Amino acid sequence: MQPKAIFIPNLTNINSNRLMLRKIRVTLAILSIVMVTLLFVDFTGTAQRYLGWMAKIQFLPALLALNVGVIVLLVAMTLLLGRVYCSVICPLGIMQDAFGWLGKKAKKNRYTHSRALTWLRLTMLAVMAVSIAAGLGIIVALLAPYSAYGRIAQGILAPAWDGINNLLASFAEHYGSYAFYTVDVWLRGGLTLGVAIATLVILGVLAFRGGRTYCNTICPVGTVLGYLSKYSIMRPVIDTEKCINCGLCSRNCKASCIDVREHAIDYTRCVACMDCIGKCSKGAISYRSRLGSRSEKPVAAAVDGGRRTFVVTALATAGAAGLKAAEKKVDGGLAVIEDKKKPVRKTKIVPPGALGIRNLESHCTSCQLCVSACPNGVLRPSTDPESLMQPESSYERGYCRPECTRCSHVCPTGAIRPISREEKSSVQIGHAVWVKANCVPLTDGVECGNCARHCPAGAIQMVAVDPADPASLHIPVVNTERCIGCGACENLCPARPFSAIYVEGNETHRTI
Repeated sequence: MQPKAIFIPNLTNINSNRLMLRKIRVTLAILSIVMVTLLFVDFTGTAQRYLGWMAKIQFLPALLALNVGVIVLLVAMTLLLGRVYCSVICPLGIMQDAFGWLGKKAKKNRYTHSRALTWLRLTMLAVMAVSIAAGLGIIVALLAPYSAYGRIAQGILAPAWDGINNLLASFAEHYGSYAFYTVDVWLRGGLTLGVAIATLVILGVLAFRGGRTYCNTICPVGTVLGYLSKYSIMRPVIDTEKCINCGLCSRNCKASCIDVREHAIDYTRCVACMDCIGKCSKGAISYRSRLGSRSEKPVAAAVDGGRRTFVVTALATAGAAGLKAAEKKVDGGLAVIEDKKKPVRKTKIVPPGALGIRNLESHCTSCQLCVSACPNGVLRPSTDPESLMQPESSYERGYCRPECTRCSHVCPTGAIRPISREEKSSVQIGHAVWVKANCVPLTDGVECGNCARHCPAGAIQMVAVDPADPASLHIPVVNTERCIGCGACENLCPARPFSAIYVEGNETHRTI
């Protein structure tokens, strides 16, 4: 009599299925952070045109913009899959995973279980809520994870990207190719760059040493999604019958949320990274539904179903949200051109679409995406303590061209509303002011008229200094009712270092 065959599960296939979950998560995360980074470093505008939806599916910008569709999708995704937003969509979280990976290369099995600092998490969430309600933009900017990464990308990565592009342009030009063109590499805001560097260093050290320390102690978005993920349907689950208490899962958990002794996972801190599942050699951890019985499906089938749910839901969420949602230094090679200096304005200038200073300050998280997208060098981070790092317009390097509306279409928070070219031409963001003491006809005794010649609104006329003598030198007169505050006059004025005509901002924009 032949003995009965004993079924031995194919552990190779099971482990392969488990590792596949992590590979899928890592692949989606890499695609996500590359797309977000391109939004900040691409100076051609192509990335903003096709990938702008990546900024609009970030949680806090969607919340400030009252983008109900995106918020509902992110909440539904969290309730179904857990905190996959933090490990697949949030660029700051993905960046920390990169530092954590380097830390694991330096020392394997480096993490340990720790208790949740609930009091600190809730305190930081309350601080963020109060700051949003009170319009404390600087606090919101420092705590917003997407904005923190945006400043890193714009302040550190974008200049490096531009520099590499210029090297390629020089190399290509040497061989008679003009596939690349040089661009200006300039520092848009020293203070903002300092904040970006400090953020990168602090978060890099924290992630290198402790994984997701920032995400599970400070980040208010992580706290909100964490408490939602406590009720998620799909989640990593420990099978107590298979677990041998080796602790390998806990020592590889970047969120420090696995308690091996109690066979418990703190789902408010778990970011669904799937590292624990990939590390467990006994198949004791699986990503499955909490609604079914443990004996309903074998581990491999549960993981395979969870993998399909993870991929389909993540891609569907991203797809639905997507549908909705070398500077010249000489004049003719002869005379050195003195740089322009920023005039002292009584009221700062904010871009068309912002509606006014108050609306921008109450919605902006200082992510710097509009600054990166501006092709004319007009937008830069503010140094005003009340609106620190938020965008403001200045015209030393260029002016706000009437045909350009790029900043209004990339803003994910509603701080700058989308406008058309026709609408922009009728929005007055400020008005020109003439400075007699700097005007070239009066200082040098020569005709000029640059400001009037280049004004797209026809708001400047040249009149004779001596009305009785039409042949006398001409000076500009500004029609403030027609001026839209684009800054063409200020930028193109030949007077140095201060222009003879500059723009004063409007507190509230008006239609002319």
